[in-house]
Amino acid sequence: MKLQLPNPGLEARILSDQQLEKLEKKEAGERPKWDNKLQYLLTCIGFAVGLGNVWRFPYLCQIYGGGAFLIPYFIALVCEGLPLLHMELAIGQRLRMGSIGVWNSISPYLGGVGVASMMVSFLVGLFYNTILAWVLWYFFHSFQNPLPWRDCPVNFNLTGYVSECEKSTAVNYFWYRQTLNITPSIESSGSLQWWLVLCLASAWGLVYICFIRGIETIGKAIYVTVTFPYLVLTIFLIRALTLPGATDGLAYLFTPNWETLKNPKVWLDAATQIFFSLSLAFGGLIAFSSYNPQKNNCERDALIVGCVNSFTSIYASIPIFAILGFKASSNYNNCRNGNILTLTNAFNIGDENITLDNYDDWLSHLNNTDPSEVESLHLKTCNLQTFLDQSASGTGLAFIVFTEAVINMPGSQVWAVLFFVMLFSLGLSSMFGNLEGVLTPLLDMNIVPPWMPKEIFTGLMCLTSFLVALIFTMGSGNYWLEIFNSYVGSVPLLIIAFFEIIAVVYIYGIKRFNDDIEWMSGHRPNMYWQVTWRFISPFMLLVVFLAYVVIEAEKQPTYNAWNPDYVDFPLADVQSYPEWVFTMCVLLSALPVVSIPLVALYRFMGFLKKHILDRQNPNPYENE
Repeated sequence: MKLQLPNPGLEARILSDQQLEKLEKKEAGERPKWDNKLQYLLTCIGFAVGLGNVWRFPYLCQIYGGGAFLIPYFIALVCEGLPLLHMELAIGQRLRMGSIGVWNSISPYLGGVGVASMMVSFLVGLFYNTILAWVLWYFFHSFQNPLPWRDCPVNFNLTGYVSECEKSTAVNYFWYRQTLNITPSIESSGSLQWWLVLCLASAWGLVYICFIRGIETIGKAIYVTVTFPYLVLTIFLIRALTLPGATDGLAYLFTPNWETLKNPKVWLDAATQIFFSLSLAFGGLIAFSSYNPQKNNCERDALIVGCVNSFTSIYASIPIFAILGFKASSNYNNCRNGNILTLTNAFNIGDENITLDNYDDWLSHLNNTDPSEVESLHLKTCNLQTFLDQSASGTGLAFIVFTEAVINMPGSQVWAVLFFVMLFSLGLSSMFGNLEGVLTPLLDMNIVPPWMPKEIFTGLMCLTSFLVALIFTMGSGNYWLEIFNSYVGSVPLLIIAFFEIIAVVYIYGIKRFNDDIEWMSGHRPNMYWQVTWRFISPFMLLVVFLAYVVIEAEKQPTYNAWNPDYVDFPLADVQSYPEWVFTMCVLLSALPVVSIPLVALYRFMGFLKKHILDRQNPNPYENE
């Protein structure tokens, strides 16, 4: 027994295998294609493997029980990630169109799904490239000796250090004040920061140069942007494992805490991480696979891309947390050295009598002989576990935690340059997918005038994106970027993916889809794919979506503001979003996917109008 919804006109909209073979030969000189299979796979891997693999996955491992987090992560990969990835690669290859063309061909009522993917790709590209602009800013400053975030700048009167920097740290000051020049709240927009505008223009310029002719130029750049991060990660891995304290970081990361698996949020975050990590529902993977030859094993491609993506997340975690262990060990020793100096001066103990090795013995001895004096010194509490617990993800990991760790590494400039070039390469290859998710559907819809060269249209698209993204270069830009990241790159993607899999399985028809894959790859999808496509993946998407909405609805939306006038500064000033900003958050969640019901309603109204007109003006020859 099979369930398939009625879909009149499908046969007329979908080309047969023979028609596709003729079309492929006809388009050989017109539609771009990959130079070779490796180029295609590297492009898909580059789109899937992004900044989240370096700064999001290790963070989730850290806060959710280390190695224990890998269990829900791999369950989500098998039950949700790989099936959706295979489906997108297969349907794009079979129909040879971008996201809008694919879903419009399956059913005109689903045209809004493709528009939604295109909107998400456009909006995500705006803030994603802003992160690359920040990376460029840090890259340009990484050649200075000493690194500019090592020491606090002196004040205007040259009598001391800037008070905001003294109250926090030099690393925080360089990020929040000298890079972002951030405002104390989102309501204070601030002005455009010219240095960030220049970096943003440079980032979009580099994206345009690499993307100028679509996959023809992407395919050349991808050899560098995809492979270089693995080279840098390997160099970091070798160096990080030789640092003091590295084993502490790795033990903290991978020691499993099985109790965390009882927390439902662990499973929710694992499901969302694998979903977003593979860049599903953006439309970029569908666009990339549409340039494949018809006879291609898309199942093998999906397994390669999915497994390489997960391997990269784990591989990146090792050097990252070895370095964070080194940072925690350094801070722990600095804390104890400060206490040693205080004790040495207070009790007139000879220099170097108290060392890091015998510090605990001396402290115990002094506590027993003169406890009141020791208490009056207000010694810092030094605990290695506390320093290891200082978790960070996203920009906090890249621009604060990691930059602070680099300061204490020999040859800090070299490691800073390598790190930020790696981040830029990761982000650039993901940007190709975001832009392809916008460009290919627009070209397939023939919106671009025939007289306009593709290079000009791509340039206009990059220029428009740059102008809109200027909002992120204002003083409040970081707050808006966090909003875009939280609301555009979450719920809309879950909704799009749910409609995608329902469309393929129950509207296009799972039997037709199986026949297509058998024709393209030479064998029929096995039972694993059948069960996940029909039942498990749609169910998981629905559960994750509902759980996400429930969790978000239960809490008051807040954000962390950098406010030097806050009473507990440098701790974050946790503020609630104003009503108008919260309205913008809701709009950003709804705007990308509102096209799904709107297009369906428009198509239905057209059908209704035609039906009414046919009833009023019946064809006199239809009964003859």
